[in-house]
Amino acid sequence: MNKFVFALLISAGLSAHALAGDPAAGEALTVTCSACHNADGNSIVPTFPKLAGQNEAYLIKQITDIRDGRRPVPTMIGQVDNFTDEQIANVAAYYASQSTSPGQAEDKMLALGASVYRAGVSETGVTACAACHGARGSGNAPAGWPKLAGQHKDYIADQLRKWRTGAENTLEENPNGRTNDGDSRLMRDVAYRMTDNEIDAVANFIAGLY
Repeated sequence: MNKFVFALLISAGLSAHALAGDPAAGEALTVTCSACHNADGNSIVPTFPKLAGQNEAYLIKQITDIRDGRRPVPTMIGQVDNFTDEQIANVAAYYASQSTSPGQAEDKMLALGASVYRAGVSETGVTACAACHGARGSGNAPAGWPKLAGQHKDYIADQLRKWRTGAENTLEENPNGRTNDGDSRLMRDVAYRMTDNEIDAVANFIAGLY
């Protein structure tokens, strides 16, 4: 079966969780989260991701993976360890209900970033980001794929490098890598083929999407 189709079928199971949470209950649980992500989920620190407006199923998966150790994030140690599945769904619902603040792209390498995002890099087999994340970076909510538009470029670049590291090592071999894209390895396979220049360029382009 085509890997892309297989990933669609697997990730579609995440949609069962979508819209299951209570945003009001979730807001009450985000008091400590606001120190890094801001009260509405629009982090002003470029190394902390914006959560506002993120696809709910994606948030559920990531928070659950952090809680269960499948995605190590040093700054999140102890933050969600005691969250129940219901509390995670509520927090995800709250952040998903907020509006993402606009990002800002720099002119530097904008053309390269646009090309990688929209068309990929055929010479090295880099898949176009738009294939999964949409032409405007809105993601794919039913499939559980994240919204990227407006995200901090520093955060995007850092995550792509973590995916690239995760493609070369298991989580046990290198805890700085990221491996929680499942057996499909979609993000690891893409990031592994990207140069630093391509990563920085596409991260910058993504920041300016809206």
